[in-house]
Amino acid sequence: MPKDLKENICEAKVFEHVYDTYSKDVHNFLYYKYGAQFNPKDKTQDAFVKLWNNCKDVTLSKAKSFLFTVANNMVLNDIKHQKVVLNHQKIKPKSHTNETPEFILEQEQFHERYKNVLASLSEEQRVAFLLNKVEGKKHSEIAEFLGVTKKVVEYRIYSAFSILKKELEGFKIK
Repeated sequence: MPKDLKENICEAKVFEHVYDTYSKDVHNFLYYKYGAQFNPKDKTQDAFVKLWNNCKDVTLSKAKSFLFTVANNMVLNDIKHQKVVLNHQKIKPKSHTNETPEFILEQEQFHERYKNVLASLSEEQRVAFLLNKVEGKKHSEIAEFLGVTKKVVEYRIYSAFSILKKELEGFKIK
């Protein structure tokens, strides 16, 4: 193997040499440090995939530290993810609400009527209304996005709101 430390590890022979030299060491490092539950074989393979994807940026002299750092970070990310999952599992979901079954039923019925009225709007009205009220876009942003004037957008939103207000009693929106 040539001693040129700036040698490109993107070449198959060089990469194969790096793999043969360090794969067992990376696996053992992960296994002894974190145990088998974090799949040291998979993490080792993933580290080499990442090395291959970054082969143009990593010199032969830096390949070993790159592999160990990447593999270690992958396991640490898994550990961090498991902590989040465990914390999430500790939070018990509410088994009760203060809402009555009648209220929940009315809410579902209102939502269904709302979806039906939205579906009955013209596409232009519906798009302008949803971009404004659901996504929070400003009238000028919507006008630019749709390729119309700001006044046209205002009219579409106003007309959609009027239809919703007429069809759904008690409909109010911020």
